[in-house]
Amino acid sequence: MAEPKDGPDHLGRDPALFEAFYRRHIEAVSRFVARRVDDPHTAADLTAEVFLAVIESAHTYRPDAGPEIAWLYGVARNVMAAERRRAARERRATGRVAGRRLLDADDIARLEERIDAESAGRHTYEALAGQPEGARAVLELIAVDGLTVTEAASALGIRPVTARVRMHRVRKVLQKIVPEAGQALAYAKEGA
Repeated sequence: MAEPKDGPDHLGRDPALFEAFYRRHIEAVSRFVARRVDDPHTAADLTAEVFLAVIESAHTYRPDAGPEIAWLYGVARNVMAAERRRAARERRATGRVAGRRLLDADDIARLEERIDAESAGRHTYEALAGQPEGARAVLELIAVDGLTVTEAASALGIRPVTARVRMHRVRKVLQKIVPEAGQALAYAKEGA
């Protein structure tokens, strides 16, 4: 099967395709980031970093491995993980976080609204912190980001059956911690 000419694998070579991809996914990426951070400056920077990483890793997209949103969330997870590692190193080295870029008042207001709107998702994400990494990754993509089990598996590079097993293992724990997230998991779609 031939790859679509407008898929993510061509983004690094065609500015028009990148712009269309960006417009198609900016809201999803902004929500993804806002569920994980509570600072507007950091949210803006990380959202931009995700799209820079998309350009750099566009050649890794495989349409047969899953939908582009699952691939994009996989890229976003990698950016978030890299940011956590970078921030930890910086905190250890300097004792504080620095180097924020300037945002105007409208940018900050828009990001604060997004961060407020995603507070429930951020609560679920934080509640998952004590869970094993593999299970937490599956759960956050399903319960927090709204992917299907199949899409979450694709984003993580694992088999759907592995994702279902991981989800099942911690579903009851999550229902006790964050009941609304547990309900979301109970109704999680398998996906195609």
